[in-house]
Amino acid sequence: MDNNKKRHLTQTISSIAANGNIKGFVKGCIYTGNVKKICVPILNCYSCPGALGTCPIGSMQAMIGSMKYNFSYYVFGAITLIGIVLGRFVCGWLCPFGFIQDLLHKIPSPKLSVPRKLNNVLKYLKYAILVLFVFTFPLILQDDLGMSDPYFCKYICPAGTLEGGIPLLLANESLRNATGFLFRWKFFILIFIIIFSIFIYRIFCRYICPLGAFYSLFNPVSLYSFKIDENMCTKCNACTNNCKMNIKPHETPNSPECIRCGNCISSCPNNAIKSSLLVEKHKHIKATTNVNQNN
Repeated sequence: MDNNKKRHLTQTISSIAANGNIKGFVKGCIYTGNVKKICVPILNCYSCPGALGTCPIGSMQAMIGSMKYNFSYYVFGAITLIGIVLGRFVCGWLCPFGFIQDLLHKIPSPKLSVPRKLNNVLKYLKYAILVLFVFTFPLILQDDLGMSDPYFCKYICPAGTLEGGIPLLLANESLRNATGFLFRWKFFILIFIIIFSIFIYRIFCRYICPLGAFYSLFNPVSLYSFKIDENMCTKCNACTNNCKMNIKPHETPNSPECIRCGNCISSCPNNAIKSSLLVEKHKHIKATTNVNQNN
């Protein structure tokens, strides 16, 4: 099984596991059992009828913007741990909305490459969204009761519209009658993302997703990382030409923008790119040291 097939199989399993409440889709209701208290490591809408866990971005906003303001150490700690161990591997292999974008990009059509200079500017947008919509606005734009909106979820998140808003509207006539400008605005964002995902690879992950922005901070130091064997790399640019995230893997294998899809590894003609956990690196270093000492 090639790399992309393995990745898509993993994405399928992850999406089903996170949204396994089939009864919710049938009845048009949200699961609220004890499992919903668990925060999943992926962008997965709380309001999705099938969702069994809680989205970390939604949870952070809810806690920051609550009347009894308490910083969500559990949520922040959980996704920090995931970031330290895996970095953006979560984006490339586990996230349901990332999987949807992968499938959309497979639709036969002309594919567009964002110019590198423009890409290097737009990639910072997701960090601005993380700082402003997830942390700052819920904290400072509170009402007299100390409450505020979950700004990213309410005004931007296309995953929430697709996974939560549309299924609930289809199953509940009363909700359909209550839709207004806000839903139309978010539906427009969703359609925009869907259309452009056909032509541009993972436009949401690259430029908008605040969870991807958070995980990207850990990519350069995460335990799971990519390593270039300088003795085998010929700088042929095969990895760069096959990277859909507009990265030069042979120069920055642990770039914050890398989603760990593995295309660079499978495309390298010299097997110069390896993926491993830091534990394995330590073993290798220790083994090398022992050999040198014995010699």
